[in-house]
Amino acid sequence: MNDSNDKLLAVLIDADNISYKHIRDMLIEITRYGTPTLKRIYGDWTRSEMTGWKSSLLEYALTPVQQYGYTSGKNSTDSAMIIDAMDILYTGTVDGFCIVSSDSDFTRLAIRLREAGKVVYGIGEKKTPVPFISACSKFIYIEILGQSESEGESTAQPHTTVKEQEQDKASSSQTQLKSPVAPVSKELKNLLKSSVSDLSDDDGWTNLAALGTSISKKQPDFDSRNYGFQRLSSMLKSLNLFEFDERTVGNSKIKHIYLRNKQEAAKTTVKRKQRQK
Repeated sequence: MNDSNDKLLAVLIDADNISYKHIRDMLIEITRYGTPTLKRIYGDWTRSEMTGWKSSLLEYALTPVQQYGYTSGKNSTDSAMIIDAMDILYTGTVDGFCIVSSDSDFTRLAIRLREAGKVVYGIGEKKTPVPFISACSKFIYIEILGQSESEGESTAQPHTTVKEQEQDKASSSQTQLKSPVAPVSKELKNLLKSSVSDLSDDDGWTNLAALGTSISKKQPDFDSRNYGFQRLSSMLKSLNLFEFDERTVGNSKIKHIYLRNKQEAAKTTVKRKQRQK
């Protein structure tokens, strides 16, 4: 299987469930996780509601799949997507799938694809049912896409250059996005603190990259942009729960960010002083 952004992804879009207005931002987002080698979009193209999508087909190289609604009240588009996904899975030509829909009917599909060892990215609206979100390797809310054109520090890209780090310090307030989709809850804070403790070394320090990966595994829809921050480090600094340390390895210009719980750090300091006595 390919690594990082070399992953070959099959993108399957439920046009009955997602607005065409988000297509550009969705495809940009998908390229952060891999290369979309197959892009199919499903719906009944005879319906007038699909007019908006039609203008995007050529521009974004989307392959339309016609699916008639044979029975009133039944979503035949879902069935077509599921069948195609399984066919693609058995060809073995992709490393992962991106399912664009807010429909819980794709929950079992996501589970089956992951059972086969494929990574599954979900993209949908904030109203997406929890079972589908939990079934994905990572889930991205459409509402956070397109808010900033600058490349941010996500859980998948936690390293930045020295210059970028300095810019982040100088303008941390500017990393806040306009429209967060969720508040930072007490449960999330506890998850962050416990995850830092789980990954920490003897002095309590945890690498930010490892932390981001760990939290995404525990909570697939975790993304700093959900809470109004373009960068994960900026979000964590705003909580005032952690100490931070930036380290370079050798002559590298990339800084690795480490953090530790302030409360645990204080306890460690006290214990160390007591031992010295």
